[in-house]
Amino acid sequence: MADVRLSMAEYMELLDSIKRANNIKNELVSDVKDLSAVGAKAKKKVSAYNRKYKKAFKKVSGKYRSKSGKWMKNGFKRAVKEAHKVAKK
Repeated sequence: MADVRLSMAEYMELLDSIKRANNIKNELVSDVKDLSAVGAKAKKKVSAYNRKYKKAFKKVSGKYRSKSGKWMKNGFKRAVKEAHKVAKK
């Protein structure tokens, strides 16, 4: 192995450069966090029809599932159609 010897001044200079690099890194990370907070989108409000449809779909879906809980043939498609029909009323 190589034998490395630093004077006290060189050692302090090395420590200072490491601290400066860490400060720059921390500033960049905080800038990125600030930018991501600005670009955040607001959540869409759930419509009244969507709430009715969700409730109707949960109610209707049992008819179109087998005992094991899997969808029957064309069951999902038929459940969606019926849920829309129920929610419309």
